Amino acid sequence: MTTIYSFAPIVDRHAEILILGSMPGQASLSANQYYAYPQNAFWRIMGELLGFNPAVASYMEKTAALKKARISLWDVLQSCRRKGSLDANIETQSQTVNDFQAFFTEYPRIRTVFFNGGKAQTCFKQYVLNQNVPDSIRSLQLTRLPSTSPANATLSFARKREQWHQLLGVRLPVPYHGNEKIPV
Repeated sequence: MTTIYSFAPIVDRHAEILILGSMPGQASLSANQYYAYPQNAFWRIMGELLGFNPAVASYMEKTAALKKARISLWDVLQSCRRKGSLDANIETQSQTVNDFQAFFTEYPRIRTVFFNGGKAQTCFKQYVLNQNVPDSIRSLQLTRLPSTSPANATLSFARKREQWHQLLGVRLPVPYHGNEKIPV
C-alpha cells in the first residue's frame, strides 16, 4: 500500500471558519480537488448555503465562494496509507497530521472549526489537542457535522443538509439569504 497525501488548504487571510475532513478519497486525489466524488454531498450543501450551483460552477468558482464566505478547507491528516477511499481503511500507525500550530498562527482569525465527520474529529482531538498546543488552539469552537460522504448512509441527503444548515449556516460571517449569488 502506498502513502497518500492531502492537499494544501483552501484559505486566505480573511478566513474565520475551518472545515476539516480526514483525507481526500481516491476520486479527489485523482482530480486534485477536494470532494470530487460526485456522490459526496459537500459541494451540493455548500452551494445551497453560499448561493452557487455546484453542477455548473468550476472548482475555482466553488473555492472562491468558500473564501468569499470566509471559510477555509483542509484535512486533519497530512498523509496515511489507505486501501480505497473509506476512513475505516486508514492504517492508524501510518497517520501523520498537518501542522496546525503553524496554520492557526498564520490564520489567527479562525476561531471555529467544523469537522466533516467523526474520523476528522477523532484525529484532531487525538493528534492535535492531545499535544502541547497553545491555549489559542484549545479555545477553538469545535463542532462535528455529519459526514457528507455517501458511506455515511445512516443519514439521508436531506438530513445531512438540514444539520449542516443548522450548525454551519448560523456561523457564516456573510449573511445567507437562500439562493443569493455570491460573485466569484
